[in-house]
Amino acid sequence: MSRVAKKPIALPSGVNVTINGNNVALKGPKGQLSYDLHADVEVSQEGNTLQLAPRNGDASKYAMAGTMRALVNNMVVGVSQGFERKLELVGVGYRAQAQGKTLNLTLGFSHPVAYPVPEGITIETPSQTEILVKGVDKQVVGQVAAEIRAFRPPEPYKGKGVKYANEQIIRKEAKKK
Repeated sequence: MSRVAKKPIALPSGVNVTINGNNVALKGPKGQLSYDLHADVEVSQEGNTLQLAPRNGDASKYAMAGTMRALVNNMVVGVSQGFERKLELVGVGYRAQAQGKTLNLTLGFSHPVAYPVPEGITIETPSQTEILVKGVDKQVVGQVAAEIRAFRPPEPYKGKGVKYANEQIIRKEAKKK
């Protein structure tokens, strides 16, 4: 039985919830999100809290209710505070520059890489070697950060490449004669 599903979701001030059948729509200061819940999960609002529960007490339905609760909680955090992911460029000549709706990357290839920024995501470059990916949807922010990292993942010998800010790269020793 999922303990996660039993915990209510606290709604901060400024977040409005609309429940229409299995669809949960949230609107907050950072933006708006909506999600269609699984058919085995029901949602109810009591004051400033949301409660998710399985429709009937099967163990797999409790697990699904826990998953849906985590997704809705991420939506609440997203529309109230937002999510961000920080990337770092490590390597000589590796640079990033945000220009409008594109991110221009120089990653040691023979050509520059232009990444089109998806809707709902903002990309900032505080310095030439830092990229901040911000947005309302946690899944989209993580996906965009992973796509940028995939252009040049960090290699294990010198650590060059695009890495997450808190990522630890396991280094290998060079060949010995």
